[in-house]
Amino acid sequence: MGRMGLPAKLLGADEHVVLHMRTHGKALILPALALVLCGALIGVGLALIPMDLRPVGQYFIVALGVILIIWWSVAPFLRWLTRTYTITNRRLITRWGILNKVGKDLPLIRINDVSYERSLLDRMLGCGTLNIQTAADAGPIVLDDVPDVERVHVVMTELLFGTGGHDTEPPDRSSDT
Repeated sequence: MGRMGLPAKLLGADEHVVLHMRTHGKALILPALALVLCGALIGVGLALIPMDLRPVGQYFIVALGVILIIWWSVAPFLRWLTRTYTITNRRLITRWGILNKVGKDLPLIRINDVSYERSLLDRMLGCGTLNIQTAADAGPIVLDDVPDVERVHVVMTELLFGTGGHDTEPPDRSSDT
């Protein structure tokens, strides 16, 4: 988390990035294990292929291994790499997508409540789920695997309800009535 973020051309006048983060790296644990497993299976497959099936059988095993690595490890890594959450002094911005980019912007003025959840694993890894309730009754917006979710919750609460402490001005909520 830091003060990097979106290019200035994507921000409005007098808007600035308060927090910019990727989803937590815990999303990469299973893809990393899959990569190790695929490497081991390729090695075993290459060693056990009968001599009369070499080298065509070896090429097949390597090709199958590469496909599985792309599916189980590379694609999840790219999904992790492209999913970001940005909080400005005016909006919550989510971006994701490898080939098709998707972005959603939620004005802070439309947020009624922010809460978070942390499982035991989340607490051990330092992340959690942020639940954002808007004025619409469509159910909460759920942001999974938010790093340092408690700090993000505090920052959002300060922005929404003006509980002070940050170098940001809370949004004008007078038009929310």
